[in-house]
Amino acid sequence: MDKKLEKKTNNKNVIAVCGKGGVGKTAFTAMLARCLKESQKAGNLLIVDADPAMGLPNTMGITVNKTIGDIRNLIIDTARNGFEADQIELSQKLDYLVFDTLYEDDGMAFLAMGRTDSQGCFCSVNDLLKKSIGILSENFDTILIDGEAGLEQINRQVMSMVDTLVILTDTSARGLQTVEHIKKMITEEKVLDCNKFGVVFNRVTNNQSLLEQAAEKIGIDVLGMIPQDDKIAEYDLMGVPLVDLPEDSRALNDVREIVKNIL
Repeated sequence: MDKKLEKKTNNKNVIAVCGKGGVGKTAFTAMLARCLKESQKAGNLLIVDADPAMGLPNTMGITVNKTIGDIRNLIIDTARNGFEADQIELSQKLDYLVFDTLYEDDGMAFLAMGRTDSQGCFCSVNDLLKKSIGILSENFDTILIDGEAGLEQINRQVMSMVDTLVILTDTSARGLQTVEHIKKMITEEKVLDCNKFGVVFNRVTNNQSLLEQAAEKIGIDVLGMIPQDDKIAEYDLMGVPLVDLPEDSRALNDVREIVKNIL
């Protein structure tokens, strides 16, 4: 990312969520998106689904027709098989193609990274698309990125710097090991540049003090704890978007408190 673009990105509130599979990251990100949208401080909100599994659109009740992966495949196919005139035309309308992938709603937009069919290293294509996403993001005040457990994918495809990294985990020992690993990726390996990061415990029952002790042992701040909420499992089973959870949802109210901590 060039310095001028990075400086502009740093003026925004960029929040990224990561965590190992099975900890409820998709549900948490959907609730976080709802609470950010409700907040007076978030402003115009861009949600970037950087997880190739693409479970977030359904959880938010969104239909995605185009993804960044589709554009990436088009660029690679044109470079391999197209004439020079086709390549020039594609480069000239790249920003338009990225904007065209947006799903827009009142005060919120959604961008899906999606999957790519092309195998191999295409670093120049990734850099080009990351720059276009950076240009697009200038139109938003808060950017929420739903990523995988690893941080390289956020860095490589979306943004090199975030303001707050939220590491979501369940209450298992394996989940805590993943939290410790991600912390090492940030503090020692410098995989992703972020101003602050912390852990959110999900599906908490009655072991809050033990979790706080575990976080202290790892040396990581606790951004919040979300209680076990049977309503979430019920909505998932029925295929109801989690953004439609009732106002008195215990999990949703705790996510609202997390939003207050990170905005």
